[in-house]
Amino acid sequence: MTQTQIISNTKFFVQETLKHAEGGHDWFHILRVYNNARNILSNETADSFVVELASLLHDIADSKFHNGDEEIGPQKAKAFLKTQSVDSKVVNHVVNIIKNVSYKGGHSSSDFHSIELDIVQDADRLDAIGAIGIARTFNFGGFKNNPIYDPEVQPNPIQSKEEYKKSNSPTINHFYEKLLLLKDKMNTKTAKKIAAQRHEFMEDYLEQFYKEWNGKL
Repeated sequence: MTQTQIISNTKFFVQETLKHAEGGHDWFHILRVYNNARNILSNETADSFVVELASLLHDIADSKFHNGDEEIGPQKAKAFLKTQSVDSKVVNHVVNIIKNVSYKGGHSSSDFHSIELDIVQDADRLDAIGAIGIARTFNFGGFKNNPIYDPEVQPNPIQSKEEYKKSNSPTINHFYEKLLLLKDKMNTKTAKKIAAQRHEFMEDYLEQFYKEWNGKL
């Protein structure tokens, strides 16, 4: 089986698996991350096959929707890749990327590093900021029935991994607890450039939000 066929099969598998997923973590999120990754790849020297597979499979079973279980996603990806007769070294690399790609409240630490992980991580984080990032944030906040904003509840940008995972704070707080922190956590030059523009858009959005909230317009 060729790499092109495997990528095609992977797209179909992911699209079918996530057909009923929450809107911010559905097939279209995967497709945007995949396209982001390909864009970054054009300026980096990396294994494109690993990057494409990992970007397609990185959220195949997000722990947020599986009682916090962080092993289901890597296991599901590994099982699928074995059905495609993918080389074991590639499978292990993809699985390691999936295990380490998530933000996890800024507490993701690992001995595993690769340029491929950097690219997929940047691609995923870019989809968490800017106009799409704002839309996804409010969609997920609504999914969890969190309040939009509560001036009495202050953001907590310094959270433990468990606090971050269990947080039900107002959606606006998530900007300060994650989104506005991502610009300075990008790995590649391409992502840093894109992130700077999207970060500025989010700052403009928040300024407008507070004006409207306080009846100043």
